[in-house]
Amino acid sequence: MDLSVLYRDAFLAIVDKPAGLMVHDSALARGETDFAADRLREQFGCPIFLVHRLDRATSGCLLLAFDRDTASALGRMVMANGLDSGVDEEAQSARIFEKDYLAVCRGWPEPRFVVDHPLDGGPGKPVKKPAITEFECLATTELAIASQGFATSRYALLRARPRTGRFRQIRRHLKHMSHHLIGDTSHGDGRHNRSFRMLGIHRMLLHAERLAFVHPVTGSRVCAIAPPDTQFQHALCLFDAPTHAVHSDCVNRP
Repeated sequence: MDLSVLYRDAFLAIVDKPAGLMVHDSALARGETDFAADRLREQFGCPIFLVHRLDRATSGCLLLAFDRDTASALGRMVMANGLDSGVDEEAQSARIFEKDYLAVCRGWPEPRFVVDHPLDGGPGKPVKKPAITEFECLATTELAIASQGFATSRYALLRARPRTGRFRQIRRHLKHMSHHLIGDTSHGDGRHNRSFRMLGIHRMLLHAERLAFVHPVTGSRVCAIAPPDTQFQHALCLFDAPTHAVHSDCVNRP
């Protein structure tokens, strides 16, 4: 039941959340009783403060703090990331909070593209706020799966770097570009989701691969990588090109 620890010190930890596990109780829980937050309190034997969230179906790096001051400092870094705060470049770079995701989508998008499309906050939060996601196409594949009158279907492996943290941002931005995320039952394309289930892939293909930031207490660089799980690895095997670059600045240190 313990979550894999990718990095830990006296102030914070980064763990690898599996797909299918909710981070905490909410209106979307619908009777769920198993939450990552509860597991982590028991696992670490102390109070924990979640710095950000991941959707239930998303796997990968989840950041938490062991005290309120560290959690607040990290939260401010997350909120400031990607926004023009009026500070000089050196100060801004020290605050950058990098979140890299791997995603598999339908179609072949441009090699690099940015989606700048405001999003609301989800159910009960209709006000739209700025939302920006940078995408990089890492690899493409064409599978012998008939779709919409074509004998084959095209898919792409993307690296996504959200500059803001809106509700289901990556998923909704990919839908906005008509490059629906595979396995997304809320914002995806059901035909392509069924095709991947027939290939034995039954999860949403969004994985929080990497977190990198400046430690708010020690000032050192923190970076952790979460390896994709078995089903995501199965999806990566569909692509001929290397799946993702090695991040030389990351050394996982539990």
